[in-house]
Amino acid sequence: MLTLALTSAFGLTACEGVGNPLESSPTPAGTVAAGSAAQAVTTLTVKGRAPKTGYDRDEFGSAWADTDRNGCGTRDDILAGQLDDVSRAADGCKVLSGVLDPDPYTGTRITFERGRSKVDIDHLVALSDAWQKGAQQWSDGKRRAFANDPLNLVAADSSTNRRKGDGDTATWLPPNTSYRCAYVAGQVAVKKKYGLWVTAAERDAMTKVLSGCPGQKLPAGGNPTDTPTR
Repeated sequence: MLTLALTSAFGLTACEGVGNPLESSPTPAGTVAAGSAAQAVTTLTVKGRAPKTGYDRDEFGSAWADTDRNGCGTRDDILAGQLDDVSRAADGCKVLSGVLDPDPYTGTRITFERGRSKVDIDHLVALSDAWQKGAQQWSDGKRRAFANDPLNLVAADSSTNRRKGDGDTATWLPPNTSYRCAYVAGQVAVKKKYGLWVTAAERDAMTKVLSGCPGQKLPAGGNPTDTPTR
């Protein structure tokens, strides 16, 4: 179920604490645990950012396509999986209301109401960032899968998300510091899964954040990395 995948990938708790699903056993200072996000950073290819030439949102397919064929669009799947007290329309898909508590990016409680929403579905690795780091070479099916992969999606405060833009770890981190380990681990997982590269500054920023939580596990799961375009 999507809820379980999202809970395991992006628990909205601090990097340290009792019951954190993203936390492993304590790791001695100065070491990197096998299977951790910090270890995975060392496996990412480091290259310069490619030109943004040719980027368009439409290159990643229609927004919130039903790539998992469950009858509901991706946006509603993510809202239903991450909000509490969810109310749906009669079609069983459209999320009408709910509560994001806490919002991962700000740590605050946000009420979701369709049509007057202060909640966005953010791509942890922005589509434009992906385009400049390998995605422009992909097939249409792979880009469509990337844009709708739950591993790369998180419900978050809309104004904070829009300030992020297409920033990577080197240029933007959530103001909620307790979520930064999980946030960066999620970006590492997505880049590793899809074979995207990172810049040197981005790698260094990832390493710096994850040095404070060396046991942070690398999230896994999500959808296949390719999907039919129709």
